[in-house]
Amino acid sequence: MTGAEPRDRQPRDRQPLDRQPLDQRGPDEPRPDRLAPDHPRRAEILAAHRAARISGAPAYVDPATGFQVLTSAELAGRGRCCDQGCRHCPYGPAGPDGAIPPR
Repeated sequence: MTGAEPRDRQPRDRQPLDRQPLDQRGPDEPRPDRLAPDHPRRAEILAAHRAARISGAPAYVDPATGFQVLTSAELAGRGRCCDQGCRHCPYGPAGPDGAIPPR
């Protein structure tokens, strides 16, 4: 292949076969291990998240870092935790060791 030929692409199914249950936290409460309760800009970060979630935006700009951060609503629509450390992951740990169930 020289790189000019199109690659065979397999369709990707974006919906998981089984959905992981959501954690008991509300949609505006981040995972405590991903945004510390004593973070100096916590209130500002949570206000940006809430505004994005209410407006239906999939993400917001983190006021502390400038990075794009996905909202809990966007992550919940995926059906499972991706195990990438998302701040607003709506899925709780599955077991006592915090392991996420395999796909």
